[in-house]
Amino acid sequence: MTYQKVVSEADVAAFESGKVHPVYATFALARDAEWACRLFVLEMKEADEEGIGTFVNVEHISPALVGQTVTFVATIKELKGNSIVCTYTASIGSRLVAKGQQGQKILKLERLQQLFGSLKDE
Repeated sequence: MTYQKVVSEADVAAFESGKVHPVYATFALARDAEWACRLFVLEMKEADEEGIGTFVNVEHISPALVGQTVTFVATIKELKGNSIVCTYTASIGSRLVAKGQQGQKILKLERLQQLFGSLKDE
């Protein structure tokens, strides 16, 4: 699965204390890596199901500047029952920006609503 992301100002490394670097933040990269892997879930799930992320690993190797296009290539590594584990790379041309893994589970919407509803009482 391939997904392309143009890095925007909203994607740069910034925290409550302000902007750190004018480059693609690791946390934004993780979000977009999860999306690249979620594209498989969107093709696999039924109408009464939804995916939920279980983990994301990011090895951030090189920076990406605002305006650059990062290409994510996700591959299913493991498919067990309702669990999917993908590997991904994120690159600008031939330069590797990041690589890692991401996991998701496909659950019935009713089950997710029960899980989320039970958390309201905490």
